[in-house]
Amino acid sequence: MSRVAVVTGGASGMGEATCHELGRRGHKVAVFDVNGDAAQRVTDDLRAEGITALAVTGDVSDRAAVEDAFAKVRGELGPVQILVTSAGLFDYASFAEITVESWSRIVDVNLTGTFHCCQVALPDMVAAGWGRIVMISSSSAQRGTPFAAHYASSKGALLTLTKSLAREYAAQGITVNNIPPSGIETPMQHDGQAAGYLPSNEQIAANIPVGHLGTAHDIAAAVGFLCSEDAGFITGQTLGVNGGSVM
Repeated sequence: MSRVAVVTGGASGMGEATCHELGRRGHKVAVFDVNGDAAQRVTDDLRAEGITALAVTGDVSDRAAVEDAFAKVRGELGPVQILVTSAGLFDYASFAEITVESWSRIVDVNLTGTFHCCQVALPDMVAAGWGRIVMISSSSAQRGTPFAAHYASSKGALLTLTKSLAREYAAQGITVNNIPPSGIETPMQHDGQAAGYLPSNEQIAANIPVGHLGTAHDIAAAVGFLCSEDAGFITGQTLGVNGGSVM
């Protein structure tokens, strides 16, 4: 059955792969990203594959922008029944050097932005008696990350938000789960390597039991399953996609 999906951070990396996966599964896809040009590029790619797609631009930490984006999606594609929150912000700093402004910005995007999107999307799901929410968290939330306490904290809160929403909305046909990636090759990882905070791909792979890094498609495939009819009995769960690096 075709449904309307919104993917935040949909213009790159795991979000972009998720847009393609959900489109491949027959859904209409709204590519929601702060980078309007990139969102349009992904939308054009999806349309070239025969997928109904729409680019929406906005900062997820801005409530008015989120409400405007979802109104545009409803107006052009229909009510939203699938939400994937992949938009995220990362920053490296020792704990002593994290500024109040940096802490607030990371939390505003990663946690409060997810709150905004979920709260705006949920009325459509409640009305339909069916919904799927998948939050992209991080293995940082499971094991902590030095020089990124603000990031890890914001992602850790998503695990609790997942469980809270799952319990609150389960009886209304809505499932809420999260995926904490680890060992996935992404532009964000490359930035960390260039800055000297992360080791090489070979060094990272040596600590992954399966012996290699994952790809954005690995995350997208897991998202696609959690958003399917077959996953209706799975809610409140943390599904690690990490090659066995976190168990």
